[in-house]
Amino acid sequence: MTTAPASTTVRSRVTELAADLIKPWQNGYLADRSNDVAALARLRRGAGHSAFEMPDLWLLVNTDPLHQQEERGTALSDLTLTRAEDALYTTLTLWALHQQSRRTRMHRLGTSEQSGGLGAAVRRLMPPGGIDEAVLKRLVRAGMAPDIVSLSQRLRDLVVLLRRADIPLDYSLLAGQLYAWQLPGGREAVRREWGRSFHSRQPQETVNSTIDAGFDSEDKDAS
Repeated sequence: MTTAPASTTVRSRVTELAADLIKPWQNGYLADRSNDVAALARLRRGAGHSAFEMPDLWLLVNTDPLHQQEERGTALSDLTLTRAEDALYTTLTLWALHQQSRRTRMHRLGTSEQSGGLGAAVRRLMPPGGIDEAVLKRLVRAGMAPDIVSLSQRLRDLVVLLRRADIPLDYSLLAGQLYAWQLPGGREAVRREWGRSFHSRQPQETVNSTIDAGFDSEDKDAS
């Protein structure tokens, strides 16, 4: 029997925990329950900041499932826990910002008919059959962020655009991607996921000519 790599297992745990935390908050916010409205207001204040800058969130976000030992009896290392917690805090704060003043669900799972990924959501900001270079550049800059805090800040700008346009996002998927992004080689892998999502309704041969070309250009500018 083949055992899944530890990074894959942790990514799944982060993905599931994000979904488990967002669901009741989202339901409560849409039902105008005061506790959930207040929770989202606290979460929003963390958007674009490091989790360690926001002690107010430490008791609000239950990360206990990340600290539980896996079936084989090993606990996550401190570095792995830090990456998982950073991915989770970043995701939750961005979702809370996205949900602000919206009366529909801004966290929405992707389906086989419509990708819930970041790339697909950004693509929906653009005119049919056209490319908005300014919006595309924001996605490319997010993918080229040097650290998780910079990534959070750049994603925040995209989330504001998505909120204005009432375009939802699969935040459980994003949480897993933000964990993977912090791993060795993870940035390139996540950028590929965003690129595939961006081009999910376009011919495959256009992938390298648009978003991948943008990443290549950003690499050259940074060198």
